Amino acid sequence: MKRTFNRVDRKTSGSTAAHFSRNASGRDFPGTTYIPRALTRPQSGLAVHWRQGRLIGPAATRTRSISLAVKRATDILCAAVGLLLLSPLFLLIAIRIRQTDRGPAFFRQWRLGRDGRLFALLKFRSMYADRCDAAGISQATANDNRVTRIGAFLRRTSLDELPQLINVLRGDMSLIGPRPHVPGMQAAGMDYEELVPHYAFRQSMRPGLTGWAQCQGLRGPTTDQIKALRRIGHDFAYVQHFSLWLDLKIIWKTFGELHRSAAR
Repeated sequence: MKRTFNRVDRKTSGSTAAHFSRNASGRDFPGTTYIPRALTRPQSGLAVHWRQGRLIGPAATRTRSISLAVKRATDILCAAVGLLLLSPLFLLIAIRIRQTDRGPAFFRQWRLGRDGRLFALLKFRSMYADRCDAAGISQATANDNRVTRIGAFLRRTSLDELPQLINVLRGDMSLIGPRPHVPGMQAAGMDYEELVPHYAFRQSMRPGLTGWAQCQGLRGPTTDQIKALRRIGHDFAYVQHFSLWLDLKIIWKTFGELHRSAAR
């Protein structure tokens, strides 16, 4: 499916004010929406670079091109090996889901990928089959009665995300990158695109299984406006500062974060 949402507008504006509004196409124009301070501060040690009210895109250097090629090759290798080694676990989880609630073991949901392209994201189903939210607008909350017992465990340990290795192998996703959002995803009661100026900038790289925001503990429901802004700010910082070393750091910190979450 090639339909596209909110491609990154790479044109620069002559305005020096940090004020923008959005029209129906999702592009930024001079207007009345200011850039929140939460987006201009360093994001867990990584600065977010702005110029004349716009995010500065990463330079297309040879080093970055090589790093992106190595990143993709690593994605393919790790996803293929991971799917092979984890196949017994996949089977066990699928059987347990079917025993708990009749319905498919996998859950598919449309998400926004690189440059706003839609793709079908795969997860182990963690909710009752007749209560799943295919649109993804209504996020799961603590003690959500839509979530099955096995689903709660899968969510707490992030095992429900493992089928996304298939998305990585297909090229929809990467191991590391901003988490993919559903179209029209909301935060603090409003659309992310209304809350966050230059929201589409985060879509200039493949979405990931985990990212700079998630390894810093910024995961779960987005009901708090400041936390929602910080999460996107971390995505902006990742796009600007991407390197293979940063990806390794994110993987290391993600395992630590998962260990803490599973222990709660």
